[in-house]
Amino acid sequence: MQIIQIVLDKKLLHAADRAAKRTRRNRSALVRDALREHLRRLELRAKEERDREGYSRYSGADAEARGWESEATWPQE
Repeated sequence: MQIIQIVLDKKLLHAADRAAKRTRRNRSALVRDALREHLRRLELRAKEERDREGYSRYSGADAEARGWESEATWPQE
Protein backbone atom coordinates (compact mmCIF):
# COMPACT_ATOMS: atom_id res chain seq x y z
CA MET A 1 0.00 0.00 0.00
CA GLN A 2 1.01 3.57 -0.54
CA ILE A 3 0.41 6.52 1.72
CA ILE A 4 -1.42 9.46 0.16
CA GLN A 5 -2.84 12.70 1.42
CA ILE A 6 -6.35 13.95 0.81
CA VAL A 7 -8.00 17.18 1.81
CA LEU A 8 -11.39 17.02 3.58
CA ASP A 9 -13.45 19.78 5.08
CA LYS A 10 -14.12 19.51 8.83
CA LYS A 11 -17.72 18.38 8.44
CA LEU A 12 -16.79 15.53 6.09
CA LEU A 13 -13.85 14.51 8.27
CA HIS A 14 -16.03 14.34 11.38
CA ALA A 15 -18.68 12.35 9.50
CA ALA A 16 -15.99 9.94 8.28
CA ASP A 17 -14.60 9.53 11.78
CA ARG A 18 -18.07 8.83 13.19
CA ALA A 19 -18.77 6.29 10.44
CA ALA A 20 -15.41 4.61 11.00
CA LYS A 21 -16.07 4.34 14.72
CA ARG A 22 -19.61 3.05 14.14
CA THR A 23 -18.36 0.36 11.73
CA ARG A 24 -15.30 -0.42 13.88
CA ARG A 25 -12.78 0.42 11.19
CA ASN A 26 -10.09 3.03 11.01
CA ARG A 27 -10.45 6.07 8.79
CA SER A 28 -8.17 4.68 6.08
CA ALA A 29 -10.16 1.45 5.81
CA LEU A 30 -13.39 3.44 5.58
CA VAL A 31 -12.03 5.62 2.77
CA ARG A 32 -10.59 2.60 0.90
CA ASP A 33 -13.90 0.74 1.09
CA ALA A 34 -15.89 3.83 0.05
CA LEU A 35 -13.60 4.42 -2.93
CA ARG A 36 -13.80 0.77 -4.00
CA GLU A 37 -17.60 0.89 -3.83
CA HIS A 38 -17.73 4.16 -5.76
CA LEU A 39 -15.46 2.78 -8.50
CA ARG A 40 -17.56 -0.41 -8.68
CA ARG A 41 -20.72 1.67 -9.14
CA LEU A 42 -19.10 3.82 -11.82
CA GLU A 43 -18.10 0.69 -13.74
CA LEU A 44 -21.62 -0.73 -13.39
CA ARG A 45 -23.14 2.52 -14.70
CA ALA A 46 -20.74 2.50 -17.65
CA LYS A 47 -21.72 -1.09 -18.51
CA GLU A 48 -25.42 -0.27 -18.21
CA GLU A 49 -24.97 2.75 -20.48
CA ARG A 50 -23.14 0.61 -23.07
CA ASP A 51 -25.99 -1.92 -22.92
CA ARG A 52 -28.62 0.82 -23.34
CA GLU A 53 -26.78 2.26 -26.32
CA GLY A 54 -26.41 -1.18 -27.88
CA TYR A 55 -30.07 -2.07 -27.46
CA SER A 56 -31.23 1.32 -28.71
CA ARG A 57 -29.31 0.77 -31.96
CA TYR A 58 -31.22 -2.46 -32.58
CA SER A 59 -34.56 -1.22 -33.93
CA GLY A 60 -36.13 -4.68 -33.86
CA ALA A 61 -35.90 -4.83 -30.08
CA ASP A 62 -39.06 -2.74 -29.58
CA ALA A 63 -41.10 -4.82 -32.00
CA GLU A 64 -39.90 -8.04 -30.40
CA ALA A 65 -40.72 -6.76 -26.91
CA ARG A 66 -44.23 -5.71 -27.97
CA GLY A 67 -44.86 -9.26 -29.15
CA TRP A 68 -44.35 -10.52 -25.60
CA GLU A 69 -46.60 -7.94 -23.91
CA SER A 70 -49.68 -10.17 -24.12
CA GLU A 71 -47.74 -12.95 -22.38
CA ALA A 72 -46.82 -10.66 -19.51
CA THR A 73 -50.36 -9.50 -18.67
CA TRP A 74 -52.40 -10.89 -15.79
CA PRO A 75 -55.35 -13.05 -16.79
CA GLN A 76 -58.83 -11.57 -16.48
CA GLU A 77 -60.73 -12.59 -13.34
